[in-house]
Amino acid sequence: QWGAGGGAVPARRGMRLPAGVRERVAAVHCGAALPERLRLYDGWADRYEEDVAALEYRAPHLAAASLAFAFPAPPAGARLLDVACGTGLVARELHRRGFRCLHGVDGSEGMLERARSTGLYRQLRRCVVGREPLPAPAEHYDAVTVVGALGEGQVPSTAVTELLRVTKPGGFLCLTTRSNPSNLRYKAELEAALAELERQGAWQKVLAQEVERWERATSEEESTQGTGYISGVVYIYQKCPVPPLEEG
Repeated sequence: QWGAGGGAVPARRGMRLPAGVRERVAAVHCGAALPERLRLYDGWADRYEEDVAALEYRAPHLAAASLAFAFPAPPAGARLLDVACGTGLVARELHRRGFRCLHGVDGSEGMLERARSTGLYRQLRRCVVGREPLPAPAEHYDAVTVVGALGEGQVPSTAVTELLRVTKPGGFLCLTTRSNPSNLRYKAELEAALAELERQGAWQKVLAQEVERWERATSEEESTQGTGYISGVVYIYQKCPVPPLEEG
């Protein structure tokens, strides 16, 4: 599931983030072993949406808008998998844009419980992405999203091949990561994996958009040039082979 990065807004720029928000974000990024990290997410589920609102976390909105823009067909009939779905923030944004057949997976049972309560998903399953295969057959989904979970200490960049496996040929993958200092090594690793799959002809890049005010930072060291925010990036890929255009 998602994790924030970054630094507290300097006092001169207005209100600082509540200490509790900074502590909860830091806890899931402290390099803890997987069982402990999942336990932290379970415990965070009830306050998660309140905390990301304080962080002005824009990734769900930006990702859903980008995917809807790239998606050529009416989205209502498209089957979409929301990987590391958390409490359902991405599902809300997708639903607003006409996506109706939503499936979700997450490693945290606490987060899944909250996602179930939204009523937006047709199917929700527990799955620790990167540690176990996705609970879906090959070429099953018209679109796959991973918003917020591709980051240091979270979903490994090697998991992108598993995302591709469950995507239909011609289907879309929407991925996000953050560009704050502590995530730069991971981001470079991820982009190398994305570029290699493109070189192999597995998919085509549709979009890679850097966004400056991705979310508020949780420490000044992570903040972009003292703005109090960190930046991030949305990627959209289309799985090959892309169906030929119909003539006429």
